[in-house]
Amino acid sequence: MSVKKRDIRALTLEELTVVFKDIGEPAFRAKQIYEWLWSKSETDFSQMSNLSKKLREYLEENFVINAVEINEQQISSDGTIKCAMKLHDAYVVESVLIPHESRMTACISSQVGCSLTCKFCATGKLKRMRNLNADEIYDQVVLVKKTAAEKYNAPLTNIVYMGMGEPLLNYNEVIESVEKITSPKGLGMSPKRITVSTAGVAKMIIKLADDNVKFNLALSLHAANDEKRNHIMPINETNSLENLAEALNYFIKKTRTRPTFEYIVFKDFNDSLQDAQDLVDFCRKVKGKVNIIEYNPIGDSEFRQTTHERLNAFTNYLEENGVICNVRNAGN
Repeated sequence: MSVKKRDIRALTLEELTVVFKDIGEPAFRAKQIYEWLWSKSETDFSQMSNLSKKLREYLEENFVINAVEINEQQISSDGTIKCAMKLHDAYVVESVLIPHESRMTACISSQVGCSLTCKFCATGKLKRMRNLNADEIYDQVVLVKKTAAEKYNAPLTNIVYMGMGEPLLNYNEVIESVEKITSPKGLGMSPKRITVSTAGVAKMIIKLADDNVKFNLALSLHAANDEKRNHIMPINETNSLENLAEALNYFIKKTRTRPTFEYIVFKDFNDSLQDAQDLVDFCRKVKGKVNIIEYNPIGDSEFRQTTHERLNAFTNYLEENGVICNVRNAGN
């Protein structure tokens, strides 16, 4: 009868230490293996060269590393690289490398599918199958980092949790993955280089504040009045703009970090000067900067990309009223 192998990356350093103590190995073995797993990102026990052959065989027989693999890559004309990431149970999620003159950004997923059904989002049409584990989120970063080195000879500089899924509905694993990515015992990246983007789960934004997180927070806003936001983002029905403003101001007070508001402009839906005024009003309640994003249409969507004239009028109105905003085109 075969032994059911344990997922070694689900164990803490303390739990690993107990495992090796039980088989008569010194405690420092746990630190060595932890370093292979989280600092060197090794996914093959046989490559852990400072361990004895006997110990490597023991690990192979009793543990598994559920490594994520790149299944397919697509390179866009602007240099963006979409990676289909295959998980150990054959589910696939998407991670994206977005190159820029001054930075390389990994956009990573936190769930297989999504439960939020936002009308403008392709992932919103997919059923949520499961949450990703912290190691699966970590692996995406490692693989996109390798892609940046291979394709652009450049280091990965930024990480955005803005792929498939709602990060705050997979709270514990997302927080654990950030710890592995930022820890000196992990990848050692600065938390200030990480942004977690949420569709707006007010109680979990409050939890982020109470946990005193060090990374940046972005709110996918896309409309600054409740009626319009309810229409495109059903989550708003239970997390109104007033509730979100309260939660975000609590987050700012506790973490001393201002959020970013993501705002996709849709033609004749949320791109009028009245919509701009609504956004100005929201930014007066909650101090934050705005990323204006041009819409990239999906299949049978009811939405279309706005015109350059309406986009310019919208952004000019924001700037005239003291709102800091950046415009990202449909490909970035």
